Amino acid sequence: MKLIIAIIDEQYSSKVVRKLMSEKIRATKLASTGGFLSRGNTTLLMGVDEDQIDRISELVAGVCKKQKVKNGDEEVTVGANLFVVPIDSYQRV
Repeated sequence: MKLIIAIIDEQYSSKVVRKLMSEKIRATKLASTGGFLSRGNTTLLMGVDEDQIDRISELVAGVCKKQKVKNGDEEVTVGANLFVVPIDSYQRV
């Protein structure tokens, strides 16, 4: 089992959640704020089997388009970040 932590720019979150639901992938949605840009984000938590990781990554990448945003003198790329973390157990109670 793996835990996917997906941090998604707020403008894409609804589309990503709908896409995941259409594929019967469960996710817990949390509102979050990015520290660097102080913009709204959505954090999705998903407990998945290892064979689902590539498919979920493709679904998120298909919705979230990278874009450059100015932050003062710096230019940053926003879109989505996925962290895949091993977990010892997963229980639905």
